[in-house]
Formats: sequence, structure tokens, C-alpha cells
Amino acid sequence: MIRSFHRLMLPATGEDFRALEEFFSVLGFAPGENWERLGSKGRKFDAFESGIELATGEDMPHADFVVEVDNADIVAEAARAKGFTFISDVADCSWGARLFVLQVPAGFGTLAVFSYNENWRQPTKESQLDSTGMKFAIVVSRFNAFITERLLSGATDALRRTGALAKDIEIVRVPGAFEIPSAAKMLAETGKYDALVALGCLLRGSTAHYDVIVNEVTRSIGELSLSTGVPIGFGVLTCETLEQAIDRAGLKLGNKGFEAALAALELAVLKRTLKK
Repeated sequence: MIRSFHRLMLPATGEDFRALEEFFSVLGFAPGENWERLGSKGRKFDAFESGIELATGEDMPHADFVVEVDNADIVAEAARAKGFTFISDVADCSWGARLFVLQVPAGFGTLAVFSYNENWRQPTKESQLDSTGMKFAIVVSRFNAFITERLLSGATDALRRTGALAKDIEIVRVPGAFEIPSAAKMLAETGKYDALVALGCLLRGSTAHYDVIVNEVTRSIGELSLSTGVPIGFGVLTCETLEQAIDRAGLKLGNKGFEAALAALELAVLKRTLKK
């Protein structure tokens, strides 16, 4: 019984190793196990699904690797910002997808990245992430603004990319994470918004204050969403260190503000779908 399937790459230099690390991190692979012992080191990058696929027909990518992502255009922009080498730019395929091909660093071949234009796996209840015509409110903490402003940028980017207009996104700032549930309650009760996004950053200190605030904010936002029926995307970071927060605000682990906004949008779309 096969337990795993992966491609082993053996970069010749430390520079090539670091280039490959950045390449797969930017594309969105989840960081897996890593090691450095007995004269060797390594790092795995994981994906939800792996295997061997056979295909034939028009517009099939000629590449050594194929990766499916949520949105090929967003990944292409990230790859272009990092200066990665494009073999072909993002374009529509006849089989219902958007696709582009990159050169893998250090001469390890080519990689095709694609996303389907519609979810053919679950066509009945899967929410289509289209925020056109919807109204949103984002509650963001001013405390740890160095992090929360990055989360805010990610959240607004997610909503704008999916169709929302700038005038339909209300931004409300509060002093700290503890005040987020109160502001969110006021906004939800107006009935003006299809979804809310809560953004903040809590860093563990030397007292129990962190645990008290984390538990209260998490519980309150969850209860508020259930009691009002207004979806709330949870983008309040709860981190041990500033470095962890930075990684979750746009670096190694993506932007949790972006993810929270998409989660809120998906529930808002699902709510509309179920009402029909």
C-alpha cells in the first residue's frame, strides 16, 4: 500500500535550495516536515491531493508538474511580483479552466498552475465567490496596526477581486480586539450588510491577559454570527510571537485577512442561495 507520492528535488547549491523554497511557498503549498541532521537537510511542501493523472485533448499543459489552485489569476500576480519566469501567461482553456506555466528554479522543469472556472465536482451547493452587489463591513483593531493594516489590505483585496465596489465596503476601526464584537454587533443589527469581517492581532505576553481576551473575542464573535444570522469572517490572529503574526499577514502563510473575507463571502453567497 502506497503511503505517499512526491517528487524529490536535489538542488546543487544552497542558493538553489532557497530559490525552490520561495517558489513553492509563493504558489501556496503548505509547509510540511523539515529536517537537518546527519549531513543532510530537507523540506517538504504538501498539497491536499497528489497522484498520477492521464489526459488527452486540446489545451492540455506540457509541463513536468501540474498544480490546481483556487484562483490562477491571483497566483499568477504573486508569481509575477516575485519575478518568476513565465513559459506561458494565464489564459482560458477549452476544458473550462484558467492556466499558466512557470519555469521551476534551478532547472527542475516546468510547472503548470490552473483553476477551474466553475466547481464541477460539487455543482449544487458550492458557493460561487461573487461579491458583486453585496455590502460588507470590516471591523479592524488599531492595536498592533503594523499587522492589522496588512490584514485589512488583504481583506479588501479579496472582496474587490471578487466583484465588490469600494463604496460597498465599510471599514470601522476600534481600539483593540476586545472591542471588535461590540462594533460587529452594532453593524450586524443595522441589517445593511451581507457579511462582516473581523480583523485583529493578539500576541501572547507574560500574563494571563492574552488567554482571557482570546477566549472572549472568539466566543463573542461566534455567538454573534449565530444570533444575528450575519456571516462573520474571523481574521483575528492569536500568535505567540510577532514573527508568527507577520507570516500570517502576507508572508509565508498567506494573508489571513484575505482568507477571512473569502470565508465571509462564501457564507453570504450560500445564505442567498438557500433562500431561493
